[in-house]
Amino acid sequence: MAEPLSDNALDQLFRSARTYNGYLDTPVTETELRAIYELLKMGPTSANCQPLRITWCVTEEPKARLAALASATNAEKIRKAPVTAILAMDMEFYEKFPQLFPHADARSWFTGNAEMIATTAFRNSSLQAAYFIMAARALGLDTGPMSGFDNAAVDEAFFAGTSLKSNMISTLGRGDPASIFERLPRPLFEDTNSIV
Repeated sequence: MAEPLSDNALDQLFRSARTYNGYLDTPVTETELRAIYELLKMGPTSANCQPLRITWCVTEEPKARLAALASATNAEKIRKAPVTAILAMDMEFYEKFPQLFPHADARSWFTGNAEMIATTAFRNSSLQAAYFIMAARALGLDTGPMSGFDNAAVDEAFFAGTSLKSNMISTLGRGDPASIFERLPRPLFEDTNSIV
């Protein structure tokens, strides 16, 4: 049975963690990128569908291409971040079910059902994007998730001819405390919850 995490761990993952607009001039290694993935892939998805596909933009050229397809505010963040990840969804994720969910013919649940494919891919890649954020925080890194970009243009620029579609993007690095704003308010439990 799992024990509750320490207050320090909870602070790092939630209470003190922030969305960063800028980063310190410290590189993020491939080892760290791999460590993020090794953690996030362990989070649950529907029937272990695992639709998330990540393109890690670590050099200037792909970051510049991506920045050109984002809002002006986000473009600057993308260019300056040590890494920007395109968090995409594989619209043919169900083709991996024989490997990822071998105890049932899960592929047949999706074949020819475009609406179910789209809903499942979006829901579960979004869930995995949240795992990405938490994995990065757990490993001492910071993120700046964003949706202010042209999805169709990003798909054309990075995923043409594939079954991938962009969901969101996120900058990644060691956050510069000078780049964040005061924490915004969060709703009270009583305002957003009901116990029935």
